[in-house]
Amino acid sequence: MYETIQFIHSYWAYLVLIVLIVASVNVIVGYTTNKEYAATNFRIALFTLIVSHLQLLIGLVLYFTTPYFKMWGEVGMGGVMKDSVLRLYNVEHPLIMILAVVLITMGYSKHKKKLTSKPKFKILAIFYTLALILVLSRIPWSAWF
Repeated sequence: MYETIQFIHSYWAYLVLIVLIVASVNVIVGYTTNKEYAATNFRIALFTLIVSHLQLLIGLVLYFTTPYFKMWGEVGMGGVMKDSVLRLYNVEHPLIMILAVVLITMGYSKHKKKLTSKPKFKILAIFYTLALILVLSRIPWSAWF
């Protein structure tokens, strides 16, 4: 079961990354060119929200089924924090990815309250781009290639 969840989580991550990049570029372009916020922009923002939340759910299932999780009991907090690989998979990656999903959610929620295009694009640009930076910072690149 672990291998299947890991496979889904790994390949869904490509979709999340692509969609988050597209959404960030879309809102930055919309903001800088003073475009009108349209249904397409809303759909891109919503799709980004959906795929990131699904990835979070898959990731949480994976986190509690991974062999790395068992290391909390075997080596304790100190042992996990001393080992860079264990720290990445048990602390840094989950924490930063949850924070990125929170930023995406906050940006999406806040942008709906704005009435005009420029503030909508601005809110989404700030939150989605910050989320993208966080995601890029904690992807375990060695496991991806």
